[in-house]
Amino acid sequence: MSRLPVPAALRAAHAAPATPAPAGPTVRRRALVVAAVLCALPAAAHDYTAGDIAIGHPWTRAAGANGNGAGFLRLRNAGTQPDRLLSAASPIARSVELHSMVRDGDVMRMRPVQNIVIAPGQTVELRPGGLHIMMIGLSAAMNQGSRVPLTLRFERAGDVQVELVVEAAGARGGAHDH
Repeated sequence: MSRLPVPAALRAAHAAPATPAPAGPTVRRRALVVAAVLCALPAAAHDYTAGDIAIGHPWTRAAGANGNGAGFLRLRNAGTQPDRLLSAASPIARSVELHSMVRDGDVMRMRPVQNIVIAPGQTVELRPGGLHIMMIGLSAAMNQGSRVPLTLRFERAGDVQVELVVEAAGARGGAHDH
């Protein structure tokens, strides 16, 4: 049996793959910088500023349509004057209220509050079991991994649009702690 000559292109296609050259320190350093920047983008994109107020890591829990949900976030006043969160609104909620949790004997109860004061140089944490934004009568489900639009109205800083990242139904907000 005689062998036919194999064209060079076919020989190259069936040859063992070339071993890439080891990455040098400069290539590795660039790769690390790119990875760090890409990892930081979601966190940076999830912080907002309105006047002197920095709004950090707004989030909510998954909830079904026709139910209620709560919004949580961190408010930091970098200014020299106090500011107040006066109200909030969302297109997916029939109404939105500012709430606190108070102990009534052995029971924790939600109570509406008129506003939330953010003193100069202070941070106010809206979190489960404390101050929060109550979204009543959801017109759509809030599914884990999605984002929910929310408008915050401040006395001095004005209105700011944020997006609440939807976490799991029982989340405590750990995915946003830095």
